[in-house]
Amino acid sequence: MTSFRRRSPGDAPMVMGILNVTPDSFSDGGMWAYPRDAVRHAFEMEDAGADVIDVGAESTRPSATPVPASEEISRLRPVLKEMAPSLSVPVSVDTMKPEVAEAAAELGASIVNDVYGLRAPGMLDLCAETGMATVIMHMPCEPSAVHSFEMGDGYMSEIRSFLQSRAQAAVDAGVRRDRIMLDPGVGFGKTPEQNAVISRSSRYFSGGFPVLMATSRKRFLARVYPGLDREEASIRSACEAAAWGADMVRVHDVAATVSAFEGGIRRRL
Repeated sequence: MTSFRRRSPGDAPMVMGILNVTPDSFSDGGMWAYPRDAVRHAFEMEDAGADVIDVGAESTRPSATPVPASEEISRLRPVLKEMAPSLSVPVSVDTMKPEVAEAAAELGASIVNDVYGLRAPGMLDLCAETGMATVIMHMPCEPSAVHSFEMGDGYMSEIRSFLQSRAQAAVDAGVRRDRIMLDPGVGFGKTPEQNAVISRSSRYFSGGFPVLMATSRKRFLARVYPGLDREEASIRSACEAAAWGADMVRVHDVAATVSAFEGGIRRRL
């Protein structure tokens, strides 16, 4: 089973490659909706240096239409069935539904990346029973309202308290501590200014757990890095997240991100 670790000083962070098998993702909707194309791209990301492949079958972009669990599973099944047994890196499923996570586990996924922070009934128990590792993300409200919600003063301590509380709930449910990673939820219910601060604050949120930072292609980057295109800004943000202690970064362009880390951009920041 998959376990996570904190970075050692001087190490580059692990890289989670994003694989959206949805028709309506905010940045690459439809590109990998066909199973053959999705599987090919997964292997391309592995070859480029991805440490984890994160597969999502429901978009969390603003105004996205909710997808029932049965539809998520039908999108995931042909991709995971072919991909998971052949990859040499772990497969993560990006879902907030325990029935989807359970189906993904049966198909070879070993990580649940849950934007809802394991709050759905049954998700904690599922992770404990299957031994799946989990990424616990902060979302300040219900998914249906998150993109019209903005956190107020004290948002940093509120996010940290939430993450530590959910991590403890996971441990109490039987999830091993080395199978828990925290994500402060950049882009979910935060202002652009808040996102900029959060993206450079991984160490603040850790509390002894590794931290994932997921800023790739998000809209706030245009304000933080004016003059850079979306991909250049995403890579710069990943490098800054690494400099501020992120243990893993979640990205669309694995090859460019790995190249940036290997080229020492992180060390020059």
